[in-house]
Amino acid sequence: MSTFVWFLLAVLYVTAFIALGLSTLRKGHTALFWFGIIFPILWIVGAFMAPTPAATAAEAEPGV
Repeated sequence: MSTFVWFLLAVLYVTAFIALGLSTLRKGHTALFWFGIIFPILWIVGAFMAPTPAATAAEAEPGV
C-alpha cells in the first residue's frame, strides 16, 4: 500500500480512539475499551451501549 493510505488509516484509528474509545470509557465499559485497542469494532459497540449502572450513579452525584 502507498504511504498515503497508511497515513489515512492511522488518522482514522486515532480519531476512532479519541471519539469512540473515550465514549466507551465514560459509559463504564472498561473491558470493551481495552479489547477495542486490538479490535476497534468493540469501541463502536461500547459507544452505542447504554451506560453501566455505576457510570450512571457516578454521573448523578452532585459536585464530586
